[in-house]
Amino acid sequence: MSDVPEVPPAPRPPLTTTTSLWPAAVILGLAVVMLGVFMLVDFATNKGVVTVPTTIPVVVGGLALDTSAGPALKYCLQSAEVPSNIDSVFIVPVNTVPRPGANTPDLGAGEYDCYEPMATTGASSGSIIKFFDSELEARGWSLFSKGASNGDPQSLFQKAGDDGFYWEAGITVTKSTASRIDWTFKIYQNSDTV
Repeated sequence: MSDVPEVPPAPRPPLTTTTSLWPAAVILGLAVVMLGVFMLVDFATNKGVVTVPTTIPVVVGGLALDTSAGPALKYCLQSAEVPSNIDSVFIVPVNTVPRPGANTPDLGAGEYDCYEPMATTGASSGSIIKFFDSELEARGWSLFSKGASNGDPQSLFQKAGDDGFYWEAGITVTKSTASRIDWTFKIYQNSDTV
């Protein structure tokens, strides 16, 4: 054996490995192409929002709807504060007239609030309530309460307004005689937002 020391091999640079970005670029390219195809398909097939005209169903077997432009409920309807999708509540049965005492207690103080006494001849208290139950529900109002705490016949309705608030309407029979029914119409803007 020789006493020659062994020479270590010369240092070599580390192996270089290059990572290609081509696979990632291909996937990104495919994603962009697919997004473009879907956008073109959507553009070609999109018909936009289609609004279907709706008609109010005719309620049979109760008091008839007063379709004249008479003075009934004009006091509460006169405000520009009531959204257009809420004005469907301003209906009355035939033979209805306003009574004195209409009031807007909070006019200009924030939430809209209107109260209007009415009188209907040739009807019963039950037929007044049934008239509003059927007519307002057909117009998208939700009946959420029946009967006042004092026992008077009453129906309370609610509907979301285009102004972002819930609106509530109430019909309460206050007096019933053989010749006429006195009742009140109340509408107000609820502070709860839709």
